[in-house]
Amino acid sequence: MPQIPATVDTLIIGAGIAGLQSALDLAEQGYKVAVVERLPTIGGAMIGLSKVFPTLDCASCITTPKMAAAAHHPNITLLTYAELESVEREGEVFRAQVVQKPRFVDEDLCIGCRLCEYACDTEIPDPYQGGYSALRAIHIPFGNAIPQLALIDEERCILCGKCVNVCPTDAIDFTQKPVGLELEARTVIVATGWKLTPIDAKPQYGGDQIANVISPLQMERLLAPHGPYGRVLRPADGRVPDSIAYVQCAGSRDATLGVSYCSRVCCMYAIKQAMLLSGAVPMADITIYYMDIRAFGKGYEEFYRTAEAMGVQFIKGKVARISEQDNRDLTLRVERIDELGQVEERHHDLVVLSLGMLPAYDPSRLVPLEIASDGFVATPRAKEAPCHTGVEGIFVAGTATGPKDIVDTIVEAGGAASEAARYMRSQDQVAVAAGSEAQ
Repeated sequence: MPQIPATVDTLIIGAGIAGLQSALDLAEQGYKVAVVERLPTIGGAMIGLSKVFPTLDCASCITTPKMAAAAHHPNITLLTYAELESVEREGEVFRAQVVQKPRFVDEDLCIGCRLCEYACDTEIPDPYQGGYSALRAIHIPFGNAIPQLALIDEERCILCGKCVNVCPTDAIDFTQKPVGLELEARTVIVATGWKLTPIDAKPQYGGDQIANVISPLQMERLLAPHGPYGRVLRPADGRVPDSIAYVQCAGSRDATLGVSYCSRVCCMYAIKQAMLLSGAVPMADITIYYMDIRAFGKGYEEFYRTAEAMGVQFIKGKVARISEQDNRDLTLRVERIDELGQVEERHHDLVVLSLGMLPAYDPSRLVPLEIASDGFVATPRAKEAPCHTGVEGIFVAGTATGPKDIVDTIVEAGGAASEAARYMRSQDQVAVAAGSEAQ
């Protein structure tokens, strides 16, 4: 295990793009930062995207350099595959209890050669690839994961010992136990991120029953050049789709789901994917069923108009139900709310549900924070201080406060780092003044 400092300037909870940006901004100012991440690798959701809107830049090309910079920065300590147990204020500092989960692989000895993975015969679904490909019971999460360390799925490993036999550094250690760590920090930044609304939240869409009804993150992997199939194919039968539909507001603006707010990014990621599909599957018809198109950012309206010009069909209507015919065609019952104003059935062979954003984690059980009615972290002074929580010294960044796109997430992460640095400078000034008075 790498050397863990007992005292840092800032503890950052979450190593997605918001947490990494905050960490890098503070580290460049000379502050010591510890980043705690529940997953075995840093990068968050952004590392799994194909491209970003509205520029269509490669998502991995943006995220990977930040991941590498954080991993190699002398002022940043990354605690991956670790659970934060509690954060409590003690005077002017915060004391955090962290549990490092066992990888069953010695981090000091593992060289990331993946020989153990090649030798393992036990396959498990690959969450990074949307469940469309397989990992081995011992694996490195994905090709550009940081850190490049293997871990063993404790529940699925059959203890055959093949990984032990091939490991050139004797790094496999089945005796590892969780290790408790204590960190002291002057400030805390909460960057706990988001998750999608469940794909089966609306049973009438068949998201958990129909193989060709998929989530937007699964489509991201199908579109990625290093995706599970290397091209866009229907999951049910491996056929190239001829007609693809997007159902907007499938997990947002719906009081029956308890998600009455707009998730802000759904229209834009659907349009982005539709434009990419126009190139990946040029013969396919692509239709987006929407109630309102919300293209709110710089260049977003132009992006929407470009998709229209490329032949993406936009139909103003609400999809009531999705059914499957003979394991092949999908029938969408659509209530049109345009000038036609009629109920009709339309047929497609692949449907993407534009699911909304939920808070990925409730930090209030660990950190003394107020949670708003929508489940995200409350920011009492959102207009003048959007990164401030109700607790002095604890700041928040990214989608921990609510749905937002990558641009706003990165800007807010920089803001949280600036506020944390300003808070620590004020502490230092008070300490210097107190010392001068004592003399």
